[in-house]
Amino acid sequence: GKGVPAEVIPVPLRDAAPGSVLEVSPASVSVVRALAARLAVQGGALLAIDYGHEGPLLGDTLQAVRGHGFANPYDMPGEVDLSAHVDFTTLAAAAQAGGGVAWGPVEQGEWLVKLGIDARAASLARSSPDRAEAIVADRARLVQGMGSLFKALAVTAPAWPQPAGFA
Repeated sequence: GKGVPAEVIPVPLRDAAPGSVLEVSPASVSVVRALAARLAVQGGALLAIDYGHEGPLLGDTLQAVRGHGFANPYDMPGEVDLSAHVDFTTLAAAAQAGGGVAWGPVEQGEWLVKLGIDARAASLARSSPDRAEAIVADRARLVQGMGSLFKALAVTAPAWPQPAGFA
């Protein structure tokens, strides 16, 4: 036959090597679109924070965790926690398609700094000197360690103001 029309092939796959993997989550798109539609009618906001990326990317991010360690996702079905990276750009588009306003995604570290994590951590460390070292370490883990892998996405009703941290 003529082959598949280019417009039905996801952009990341158009020039991909044979055997490349593109993860999609139609259920996530459907849920976010439905939530955004409800927000558009009833008002409100949604905040999603998870590990993921901007835009559809090629690659396999499926992973399993059992007992605080990585496991084979195909072993012991129902006995391991499965997860995959979130495509925040696709979720933002789904929110807009549902009538909501998407803010972000932004990296968790940047978002937390804009929200004032530095001042809060300093205040906590001053008020709990015996925990100061742990507070500094926890702040570093949230801002640097997890700061770029984790993203934040907000969805609001159209009339709502820009959420804090998404400037």
